[in-house]
Amino acid sequence: MIQNERKTRKEHVLHVARQMMTAARTAPKGKGGDIIEIAMATDEDIRRLSEEMYRLAEEMGLKFMLRDAENILKADVVLLIGTVQRTQGLNCAHCGFATCAGKPEETPCAINTVDVGIAIGSACATAADLRVDTRVMFSAGLAAQRLRYLDDCTCVMAIPVSATSKNPFFDRRVD
Repeated sequence: MIQNERKTRKEHVLHVARQMMTAARTAPKGKGGDIIEIAMATDEDIRRLSEEMYRLAEEMGLKFMLRDAENILKADVVLLIGTVQRTQGLNCAHCGFATCAGKPEETPCAINTVDVGIAIGSACATAADLRVDTRVMFSAGLAAQRLRYLDDCTCVMAIPVSATSKNPFFDRRVD
């Protein structure tokens, strides 16, 4: 049997995205607490994400959102990694307040945000090992957060994933 890579590519990228999700899940977490949520968007959900990014670009006046909204349409899958906010009780002051009890509710716990970053690093390392193209996007993560793709997550980042001859997320015009 002959299997042409062009015909199996999307299936392969979806498999890689699932491995990236596992890498994010198993990444170290502050105090060992699992407050990370992970999902992947495909097809129509990527289009909805792009449309929301256009709305955000207009609302916020950020032109790079328009560029990123076009970029994610070139992805086979967009990985989403977020966290619910839960104070860790470490009184580390990384959030800017001396104690967890003194931290306002709307101020994110820095440890939660660091956990997202570590999960993103693990996912992207997996992608690099498997030779697919990615880029971490705050813009698509914010759109996913607005669309509530990850329930109750207040810090969401997105990683579009592609396997083409050139990374469609890398060389980007800056307007």
